[in-house]
Amino acid sequence: MRLPSTAHTSRPWRIHGITRDFHVEDVWALPTPGGPDDLPYLVRQFTEGATPGTASPSPVYRALFAIRWKLGSLLGWDKADGGVGARVGTLRDRLPDDLREAPRGPDSESGPFRSVYQLPDEWAAELANRTVHAVMHIGWVPDGKGGYRGQMAVLVKPNGLFGSAYMAAIKPFRYVGVYPALLRSIGRRWEENSGERSGSR
Repeated sequence: MRLPSTAHTSRPWRIHGITRDFHVEDVWALPTPGGPDDLPYLVRQFTEGATPGTASPSPVYRALFAIRWKLGSLLGWDKADGGVGARVGTLRDRLPDDLREAPRGPDSESGPFRSVYQLPDEWAAELANRTVHAVMHIGWVPDGKGGYRGQMAVLVKPNGLFGSAYMAAIKPFRYVGVYPALLRSIGRRWEENSGERSGSR
């Protein structure tokens, strides 16, 4: 379920202090019901494959990402000199000392996201290319029913007018073809892994 930006901005996340020049693009409630200490399982799920751009049962989802990666290859959007540490500095350089010394968290094994930091209730990962510098922020929040669930926010800093135009152009495709399939995939894998979580308690 899509949420208003205030669902992210109203919470005392540490990410706010290092992304003041980014804007909130999207916020989504994730279908991942759990207990108060289950964020590490969700982070592992994201980094081991359930990240944007990885395999999904939806043909539309797969087709959209195939087109995006092909365009990126042809136009040079995803070359190393356009990424984190080249075109833009890593957000880890902005971290206060306590976050810099905290666990960094895992990088995605199959996607472009690199972890910035991980805390008990939030994890942030970043990517950059020729179009945008983006942050995927996963928070762990009360669900209002005595449990907890994940909440995903996408924060972006477009690369100039071209980046802004690109983000505007892909917006309808994200809402129609990407996010619905991604959320279904996240929820299905979370349910499949329920035994692992219950077995560790």
